[in-house]
Amino acid sequence: MYSKILAAVNEHLNSEISARYALKLAKACGAKFSLCFIAEKGLSQSDFNRAEDAMKRLFIEAEKADIQAESITETGEPVKEIEKIVRHEKINIVFASTRREDVEKRFYAGTIARRLSLNLPCSVALVRVVHMGRIHPRKILVPLKARIDHVRERAYFTAKMAECCDSKVFIFHATKPITKFFHGEVHLTPLEWGKRLPDDIAGFMRYLEKYSIEHEGRLSPGRAGRSITTEAAAKRFDLVIMGSSKRSLLSSIFKGNPVEVVLRETLCDLIILNPRHEDK
Repeated sequence: MYSKILAAVNEHLNSEISARYALKLAKACGAKFSLCFIAEKGLSQSDFNRAEDAMKRLFIEAEKADIQAESITETGEPVKEIEKIVRHEKINIVFASTRREDVEKRFYAGTIARRLSLNLPCSVALVRVVHMGRIHPRKILVPLKARIDHVRERAYFTAKMAECCDSKVFIFHATKPITKFFHGEVHLTPLEWGKRLPDDIAGFMRYLEKYSIEHEGRLSPGRAGRSITTEAAAKRFDLVIMGSSKRSLLSSIFKGNPVEVVLRETLCDLIILNPRHEDK
């Protein structure tokens, strides 16, 4: 599914860590690995040098891992230049790190990370790096909604990330509490919750079984964003992989945006995947 993977690198260290996730995925998929650095107008020479040094380190790592690699340096506006590279090179997925503005700014539709996710014609993995020195996650938390699109790609991405890191996958679904008139909230056992597993989540788990990935699932009543961060912290997960939100700005104002909650509050690394490959 992924034969060409692109990692966007800049002068910040978190972009280099994000690119290492992309490098691992390229190894697991047998894909060509491309690095790009887009120098924005007004960038200082020291920042330019930091980005170039990161590109060199990553290129050497790719060569040592026997991964076909190339590096691309351009000047201009990052989103436009990366889109040109994606179309010209026929890239399947782009990795980019989130910046401080993505974490601090509510409704992050105007940030570079969000614009990449929305505008690129390929899949996009946005990476929030929390632990700079840890890119070998042993426990991966995958929160899923009841209805999800691109099930096959989501499962493939998760399986390959788990494969390259020798990780176990934990699928988590935050459900609305079940209530009965006059009787208040109904509490179910884990087995009873399991019988209520949505079809899309069951399909996702079947794909993981196809890829021979060790996994288990859990359902828990509660609000999605806060339930995910609580689960990640309580069980000490190393990485969370979740889908990007399709909610409109108006909906986010009144109902909240689970992605933004996790982006701000998670205590471990986070990958927000916007898949574009159609299920077949």
